[in-house]
Amino acid sequence: MTTITKIALGKNGPLVSKLGLGCMRMSPTWGGKANDENESIATIQEALDNGINFLNTGDFYGSGHNELLISKAIKGRRDDAFISVKFGGIFYGSQWLGLDLRPMAIRNFINYSLVRLGIDTIDLYQPCRLDNSVPVEDVIGTIADLIKEGKVRYLGVSEITADQLRKANSIHPVAALEIAYSLADRQIEKDLLPTAKELGIGVVAFANTAEGLLTGEMKAPLPANAYQNHFSRFQGENLVKNLEKVEVLKQMAKEKGHTATQLAIAWVNAQGDHIMPLVSMSRRTRLPENIQAMGIEFTPEEMNTLNTHFSQGAILGGTYLQR
Repeated sequence: MTTITKIALGKNGPLVSKLGLGCMRMSPTWGGKANDENESIATIQEALDNGINFLNTGDFYGSGHNELLISKAIKGRRDDAFISVKFGGIFYGSQWLGLDLRPMAIRNFINYSLVRLGIDTIDLYQPCRLDNSVPVEDVIGTIADLIKEGKVRYLGVSEITADQLRKANSIHPVAALEIAYSLADRQIEKDLLPTAKELGIGVVAFANTAEGLLTGEMKAPLPANAYQNHFSRFQGENLVKNLEKVEVLKQMAKEKGHTATQLAIAWVNAQGDHIMPLVSMSRRTRLPENIQAMGIEFTPEEMNTLNTHFSQGAILGGTYLQR
């Protein structure tokens, strides 16, 4: 099995695994039932056993269910885990209501997170996104205060613009930017990625398979109850044409003896030493495949083929990632 290397999370940041474990799908964040709790806990523990120490969660994932799950998984081995927590999302059941980024709310959120996680300090704390409801200075300044108080170790940000990233970093050093990035979603390459690299900020890249599009397993039309049906990328002729594009990835994967999902993760991994693929998993059976993906290399010709075939705008339609 491929050994997971460690990278510095941002300039002078902590060492974390080059592959991150996204825990969201272990909880009923968007409705539906939670996965088997014992299997989820075992998945987290086996990930830690294999050197994957970056655990990503949100206080609104399953209304705190996800944090409670992680608490059980890391019991007795806190030092093995680097815990990243997003806050600010307000849900009622599975319905998204908006953001609450007021300093008073942030201080309330973190107290609940610390209790649910059963820890004294959160390693990386970040607003799930920023809007204009609260000045950036107030949001980032509050987290800076929490760092001084010892409740947080490092500041992170998520799903923001290059200008917002510069502003946040000017208030307090940002260790990591969490953002969607894949062969199908490359819009951040123009401004956001270069800004993060310039400022010495690590990139935690989620949605590596573009909501399942790049797995090589999706077929048109999607089942009526598939959540992807809400997005134009997965509708009608858009989906048909997009899946035709994915055939190139599937063929390359076949030639290399891997899966399309593995190549999608490997491509993200290859974009830089400061970029961490964040892969959602809820079953132990997924771990070997995803860990193996971190050892896949591309020839210059293969990389050129992928970059050309999946150039920005090649995938038709949008998703919630393209706001």
